[in-house]
Amino acid sequence: MASRKTSPPNRDSGDKYSVLLPTYNERENLPLIVWLLVKYFGESGYNYEVIVIDDGSPDGTLEVAQQLQKIYGEDKILLRPRAKKLGLGTAYIHGMKHATGNFVIIMDADLSHHPKFIPEFIEKQKEGNYDLVSGTRYQGNGGVYGWDLRRKLISRGANFLTQVLLRPGASDLTGSFRLYKKKVLESLVERCVSKGYVFQMEMIVRARQLNYTVGEVPISFVDRVYGESKLGGNEIVSFVKGLLTLFATT
Repeated sequence: MASRKTSPPNRDSGDKYSVLLPTYNERENLPLIVWLLVKYFGESGYNYEVIVIDDGSPDGTLEVAQQLQKIYGEDKILLRPRAKKLGLGTAYIHGMKHATGNFVIIMDADLSHHPKFIPEFIEKQKEGNYDLVSGTRYQGNGGVYGWDLRRKLISRGANFLTQVLLRPGASDLTGSFRLYKKKVLESLVERCVSKGYVFQMEMIVRARQLNYTVGEVPISFVDRVYGESKLGGNEIVSFVKGLLTLFATT
């Protein structure tokens, strides 16, 4: 008996999802994360584009992205590089200028965030018409894998402090795997003043101030497979300073 080839579901809602992938020295991770994005969007049938914002990576990340664009097409893989490393917040602003979707997904390019969760994000958003949906490591079956005890303590401690001081109405403030209505993201970015890791936290705090609705999806966060973590002592100090600033101003 001949096997039947299943075609992806037809999603004619008119929605389009722009995935922003800021990169810096991710030449080993980028091919796999892009392949996974193409796979899961293809299987779910949602309309999408992937926007790679490379900040002058010296390891040849941009050249790899150019090859991926040839494989998957210029309509699906958009390259919007910058000359040097300018920070995460400005990378999102830069990417949004070129996004044609009415929804924007932000995620890490280092395989810490698995694209298999994206259909769950989309369904959650539709379920409650949420303004944003955030992946959470601290609810349901969410979790963190591959971190040593020090990293886990830092993450848990940071999240606990933010919950106590800011009362944001979300369980995971320091995560960076989220889906936004594009207009909501634009509004939040205009108001955010933080940089680096504090930027993600401020986005949720500002969303609460503006009465935007937030949905959550439990995710598994896996430490990067290739390359070095960008979390160091300077980032931790900046986080604490940013947290205290938000506490004093919100």
